[in-house]
Amino acid sequence: MYEAHDYAAHGRIADFVVLMTYEWGYRLGPPQAISPLNQIKHVLDYAVSVNPRNKIFMGFETYARDWTLPHAQGQDAETFSPQAAALRTIQYGATIQYDQTAESPFYNYTDAQGVSHRVWFEDTRSAQTKFNTVKAYNLRGISYWVYS
Repeated sequence: MYEAHDYAAHGRIADFVVLMTYEWGYRLGPPQAISPLNQIKHVLDYAVSVNPRNKIFMGFETYARDWTLPHAQGQDAETFSPQAAALRTIQYGATIQYDQTAESPFYNYTDAQGVSHRVWFEDTRSAQTKFNTVKAYNLRGISYWVYS
């Protein structure tokens, strides 16, 4: 599962490590939470088993993704800020839903051309769950990846 990197070696060699715990919902993949907490916890469970907790920063993204539906493999999702995601809900009258397993918000809308979309993003609830997770795992902190 974690064969791309030698987590234990990184922990021995580096002063600290930043875990990229996002991009589950990646730009060319199917619509899903970008940083689902259930998946993050799997990564952290392994990471703390081979690294000192005080060396680990949990990566956290601050962007949203908009996929058209139905999704076609390799179709490029639009990436933009969480603020733009919130404004889009107003623009299209979308209702924000919350996935309890992923601990992430999303919404669906139909654009002016009649195309259906699904948007996954972060809000205060999902961000708070990430902060609480860092505390619960007693990690060094959070590292932000900001969309610009």
